[in-house]
Amino acid sequence: MPMPLPERAKVVIIGSGPAGYTAAIYAGRANLEPVLFEGGGAAIEPITVPGGQLMITTEVENFPGFPKGVQGPELMELFKAQAERFGTRVVTADVTAVDLSNRPFRLTSTEGEMLAETVIVSTGASAKWLGIPSEQKFQNYGVSACATCDGALFKGRELVVVGGGDTAMEEATFLTRFATKVTVVHRREEFRASRIMLERAANNPKITLVTNAVIDEILGELPKPGVIGVRLRDTRDGSTRELPAGGVFVAIGHEPNSKLFRGQLDMDAAGYLKVKPGSTATKIPGVFACGDVADHVYRQAITAAGTGCMAAIDAERFLGHQ
Repeated sequence: MPMPLPERAKVVIIGSGPAGYTAAIYAGRANLEPVLFEGGGAAIEPITVPGGQLMITTEVENFPGFPKGVQGPELMELFKAQAERFGTRVVTADVTAVDLSNRPFRLTSTEGEMLAETVIVSTGASAKWLGIPSEQKFQNYGVSACATCDGALFKGRELVVVGGGDTAMEEATFLTRFATKVTVVHRREEFRASRIMLERAANNPKITLVTNAVIDEILGELPKPGVIGVRLRDTRDGSTRELPAGGVFVAIGHEPNSKLFRGQLDMDAAGYLKVKPGSTATKIPGVFACGDVADHVYRQAITAAGTGCMAAIDAERFLGHQ
């Protein structure tokens, strides 16, 4: 039987990626007895998944302290164990509503209601996907949404990047360090990318730009060799052709998991939560935001963990002043 929710906590953390768990480790060590909602309840539209984006990342090679790399899910298990060691109560439930109008703040979850003196929002962001079955099938077997995370695993292969904005150009340029060839596929005639990013990609001999095309299907076999190609469909005449590829990088943007806070916390046009410069404080005293829900620039596990540490220290100092 799971323990009933406490009626009240000094610190409640929403989200269980590197940001949430690092905040929990620091808050726990400060004897604040944090409660962390990891997701995984029965909400119709869950805002966060247990373990965050690293749960769909096989090999994490750039997290300091793991010279041989570590599996994403394994890394999150270690984070969780460390947070629990310092007294974090991890609740397998989804937060479905928050009332930030008064302190203590009221949180409603799939396990019931509770009050929080401070709230740390670490709900992360979700990569936007193409939404085709073969994309899901080959996730972790050649399909990725993060070149910085996974690019080095694709040495010597021909790769495909999907997207038309700055992110797509940046990822394509980055991937030329490892790939023999990178094809950027964009569904329209015109790219959204800034001129400087577009020129940099267009002038790179390893990059080919393909417009007016979408990926109809990702081709390959499981578990090996994984992705071996893509079938492209022309958006003008519907004709199809196949392109060899050893990997597909989807770069059509990320969506911050911030719906829960609409109308209560300030966010930018894309939905990322706004924090005060040099801090994790939101516009509501006692509410802090960290990790990818407040970061549209870096979006790395290590930067998320760093801001999680900041949020816990900010919350501890806030409580100290009360």
